[in-house]
Amino acid sequence: MKEPSLPGTSLQRACRLLVAFCALHLSATLLYYLAGSALGPPGSPEPPPRRPPPANFSLPLSRSPPPAARPRPPPASPPPGPCPEPSPLLVGALRVEFFQPVNLEEVARLNPAVKAGGRFAPKNCIALQKVAIIIPFRNREEHLKYWLYYLHPILQRQQLDYGVYVINQDGEEEFNRAKLLNVGFTEALKEYDYDCFVFSDVDLIPMDDRNTYKCYSQPRHLSVSMDKFGFRLPYNQYFGGVSALSKEQFTKINGFPNNYWGWGGEDDDIYNRLVFKGMGISRPDAVIGKCRMIRHSRDRKNEPNPERCVSPQSRSRFKAHLPPTLLQLLGFLFAVQKARWQKACGHLLPCPPLLPAL
Repeated sequence: MKEPSLPGTSLQRACRLLVAFCALHLSATLLYYLAGSALGPPGSPEPPPRRPPPANFSLPLSRSPPPAARPRPPPASPPPGPCPEPSPLLVGALRVEFFQPVNLEEVARLNPAVKAGGRFAPKNCIALQKVAIIIPFRNREEHLKYWLYYLHPILQRQQLDYGVYVINQDGEEEFNRAKLLNVGFTEALKEYDYDCFVFSDVDLIPMDDRNTYKCYSQPRHLSVSMDKFGFRLPYNQYFGGVSALSKEQFTKINGFPNNYWGWGGEDDDIYNRLVFKGMGISRPDAVIGKCRMIRHSRDRKNEPNPERCVSPQSRSRFKAHLPPTLLQLLGFLFAVQKARWQKACGHLLPCPPLLPAL
């Protein structure tokens, strides 16, 4: 008689079979792996090595910080304002000597801000006036060197927008200072919109930079205290040497007289024209208005004008009472001098109007 099976016997058998099957499967897998390694081709090539990175390439070791923000450009500076008056660069009284010779190369080296043609304008402010300085000239090269040596630094400290015009009279005719000044006025306006004109002899140097070379509400006489006259005004009507007129003032008197050949007389005539047009003369005081003159002998073809001693008041009163027909005739007589003036001026033509201011 068959014994009855214990409970759980079937489960035990199933577990044994499962274990045996797993062991068999593991053994087969192991044998297959070992057999594959032994049967593989001998000396199989190794994978190629990795290329080294380029020399200029580096692997980041850590996360790089974000790029810095671009700095903002500085705000644009405001445009320069008008130059102060008086200029803060002025030094006052100056020592003016003529013992040591000067040359133009030294003048250029000491004034690098002056442009070709004698032009200068301040950089940090806008000049209050645009000034043309007119110099009548002939055979005064050494005097001109001293003038440029002393005046360029002075004019720059005065913070002027200025240009220098040396008007040379060619030929051997009698010198005509006033007509050269008319030419300078006309030629300067062709280059720049000047509103002030300073008319200066080449042999006069100011001894104080507070004597500003600019224009005022009335015509300005700048050389009021010359060493030639003992640092005093020779007479109240004196208007020679250095003077300043605005464009409006110059036009109002129709320029300077063209009929003074030789030395003297034209400055008194200019004074009289100003007075007859209702203008007065302004001057600096005798200390600020000091000037030194370069000593020299009388120039050839610049002999004293015999008409210089004629009273300008009587001459102007004479013109004021002439009838219109006679005035026209006088204008014609002055116009016929044009051929003589062309010969004297040479390359400075065209000349300004030759009709006299009445």
